[in-house]
Amino acid sequence: MVPSPLVPPLSLPVINKGILAIDIGGSGIKAAVVDDSGGLRCDRVRIDTPVGKHPDAVVAAIAALVDTLPRGDRIAVGFPGMVRNGRVLTAANLGHDAWHGYDLAQALGQALHGEVRVANDADVQGLAVIHGHGLEMVLTLGTGFGTALYLDGRLCPHLEVAHQRFRKGETYDEHLGEAARERIGNRRWRERVAMAIENMRALVMFDHLFVGGGNARHLRDVPKDVTVVDNKAGLAGGAFLWQQDWARSSAVGD
Repeated sequence: MVPSPLVPPLSLPVINKGILAIDIGGSGIKAAVVDDSGGLRCDRVRIDTPVGKHPDAVVAAIAALVDTLPRGDRIAVGFPGMVRNGRVLTAANLGHDAWHGYDLAQALGQALHGEVRVANDADVQGLAVIHGHGLEMVLTLGTGFGTALYLDGRLCPHLEVAHQRFRKGETYDEHLGEAARERIGNRRWRERVAMAIENMRALVMFDHLFVGGGNARHLRDVPKDVTVVDNKAGLAGGAFLWQQDWARSSAVGD
């Protein structure tokens, strides 16, 4: 792989100014500068996600959003779809065909003048909450349904479980996303979430499961090996994305 021209030569000293963390969601884009432990160095900023717009327009919106934030020397991005080597493979909830194959890392690197790492948003969120031991899984409940897997703290290849069949011939996204929750109400939606958790348990036999995303707040009783986490982890996880072995992570899918 040819190194990006945006990457500073390794011989030059790098002053740690923090990580610009960007969380692209199906309904909102959030950003903040975080330190190496995921702590906020400034107030979070947010805009509505320009769903249906060309990716270039989304990148421009992000550049405008972060313009008032302190400068970070690294950039970490969570994206609501599958990403490989910085390039988007799926973006089901963003409503534009041009996302397929779009080099988001390169586009944001040029717009923000920095080195960028991009991974699935559930992958990034989980990095902030996992314990780092055994097989841990993250589910995110928001506009859609997200998943991430970690083995002893290492990010595993991303799997698009959201688009697999769940019930009645329809996908996890269709049955557990925000549109479904609003249509059927919280009680029935929680029953579906409980079913999905047991499906994931049978699929990967996780040691612990973390549930995040904006709709996790609607859950009530959860099994003892399940923890509901704060949605702020979507930004905090950007710090830990920079602590992953990226050569390995990129090779396996993120």
